[in-house]
Amino acid sequence: MSGEDLATYIDHTILRPDATAEQVMQLCDEARSYGFAAVCVPPCYVQAAAERLGPGARVKVATVVGFPLGYQHPKVKFLETHQAIADGANEIDVVMNVSFFKSGRYSEIQNELSDLANFCHLKEAELKVIIETALLSQDEISKSCEICAAAGVDFVKTSTGFASGGARVEDIQLMRRVLPSHIKIKASGGIKTYADALALIEAGADRLGCSASIQIVKHEQSA
Repeated sequence: MSGEDLATYIDHTILRPDATAEQVMQLCDEARSYGFAAVCVPPCYVQAAAERLGPGARVKVATVVGFPLGYQHPKVKFLETHQAIADGANEIDVVMNVSFFKSGRYSEIQNELSDLANFCHLKEAELKVIIETALLSQDEISKSCEICAAAGVDFVKTSTGFASGGARVEDIQLMRRVLPSHIKIKASGGIKTYADALALIEAGADRLGCSASIQIVKHEQSA
């Protein structure tokens, strides 16, 4: 896969707590230059990122909700989502309430995600749900994918990047087997090389969340 093609899979990401406004603007410029699918920025920079990229930009603006732990009240997550879309976000990456999941409160999770998905779709935005695979068994990954599918989300995403582990090929393969074909998969966390990226795409990932995006694409270009 060429670097140019690979770039179309990548959400160019900066979610560090010490990220500066200047770094976020640089991220947007890089995404436009390299042709990345989206930028993923902190909620406080969504409006600035949308303005930097400009109206009708091919590069989408993604942000995070309920990040990184996922146990905010559903009304708070809804408010975050509403504000992010009002500020210009096209894609919302929300963290599933893993605590509720571990407690067997599946219907509450599904209801929360369904409400968010419906609102996003009303606003012509997409919803990605982070299930935090590092905290789940294989059976739990399968169950969480089933809940996400029933809720009508657009993507299921592996990781926040703040847990003990990130995207693994075997988890992507499992998710692809369980999820309906119309629901996409975003792999994120620990993707550092071209080989990492290609392996995850071959396993079934439709999108990659990367902070080392340029390094990954340039490695292929120079190989």
